[in-house]
Amino acid sequence: MSADPAPTALGHLRVLDLSRVLAGPWCGQILADLGAQVIKVERPDEGDDTRHWGPPFLKDADGRDTDAATYYTCANRNKQSVTVDLTRPEGQAIVRELACRSDVLIENFKAGGLARYGLDYATLKELNPRLIYCSITGFGQDGPYAGRAGYDLLVQAASGLMSITGRPDGEPGGGPMRVGVAVIDLFTGVYAATAILAAVEARHRTGRGQYIDMALLDVGMAMLANQAAGYLHTGRVPQRQGNTHPSIVPYQDFPTADGAMLLAVGNDGQFARFCEAAGVPGWSRDPRFATNAERVRHRAVLVPMIESITRQRTTREWVELLEDRAVPCGPINDIGQAFADPQVRARGLRVELPHPRFGQVAGVASPLRLSETPPVVRHAPPDLGQHTEQVLSEVLGYDAARIAALKAQGIV
Repeated sequence: MSADPAPTALGHLRVLDLSRVLAGPWCGQILADLGAQVIKVERPDEGDDTRHWGPPFLKDADGRDTDAATYYTCANRNKQSVTVDLTRPEGQAIVRELACRSDVLIENFKAGGLARYGLDYATLKELNPRLIYCSITGFGQDGPYAGRAGYDLLVQAASGLMSITGRPDGEPGGGPMRVGVAVIDLFTGVYAATAILAAVEARHRTGRGQYIDMALLDVGMAMLANQAAGYLHTGRVPQRQGNTHPSIVPYQDFPTADGAMLLAVGNDGQFARFCEAAGVPGWSRDPRFATNAERVRHRAVLVPMIESITRQRTTREWVELLEDRAVPCGPINDIGQAFADPQVRARGLRVELPHPRFGQVAGVASPLRLSETPPVVRHAPPDLGQHTEQVLSEVLGYDAARIAALKAQGIV
């Protein structure tokens, strides 16, 4: 007799994921990693937009590119893929049935976009009062921009995030710069998962679901954090300053004998230990540098002094010198170097999942570490429609003849 599967945190939840691209799928994947059954509804023949966002593409057994983009794999593992044509009444009926048997629904259509299909919250709430319905849009469900489409890049620009990212205008390469991944999409997915779990907890007390309105713009503004706080309290608009920090010095990249390193000194004790290790203990007693506030004021003097010192050793030598003194310091890795890093390897952050078409699909492990109900990476991202028959049969009780008829009509 086989052992019972390990308990999961969210194994009691069923999530209907109508979202595409990144923010919604990222949210759904977080819930799926924690054990929820996540049914991803996709367009027949097309699927999620990111299935086609390549290169790079997954390779077949002979090492040749397929038509399946690797992008899709980053946010859709542990899910079941069901294809349904939402433009057809029969397809809409299927999704309503699934919503009646689900705890959570995630969607990222334009504001009001699902109402024409009878799949909006007001309609589904009447059918399933316990449903938690999470809408993700660029600008929210109200306000003058509610009807606009919103992509991460647009919101990085609109929120001001790009204005504080990149080199200053006066430096080579200066100008606004997007973050290297769709960071607002990703944060929105995390915030959405948090909101959903809060709604699940509230439902334990009330017995009722609720509506969640997530907007990329709201998240982008919230992510400004200390930069927003500084502006709101002083009225001064923060400016781009490359890898330096507006409120901490030294906290940036520095040249070394063989490249560059990051030095992140967060308090005066760390600065004193850095100066001692670097052979310049007097710097930490200099009134211009003794406190962080003074180091910020005298940044233009101190930074060149530190650069003259850091160039004298290699990055590895600096890391070895400073890590025993609890001074945060490290290399600036590319992504290949990051995955080869011994700490990354020790934490098991690269995972390989078997896939019927591609052999193995690589991914990044969930960063959530729970001692009793840890996330489990169970299944590779599904092929388009891979679980249509299984879900219609097991969840909705459709027989083989009914499923075959729906397929013949192009509804699933």
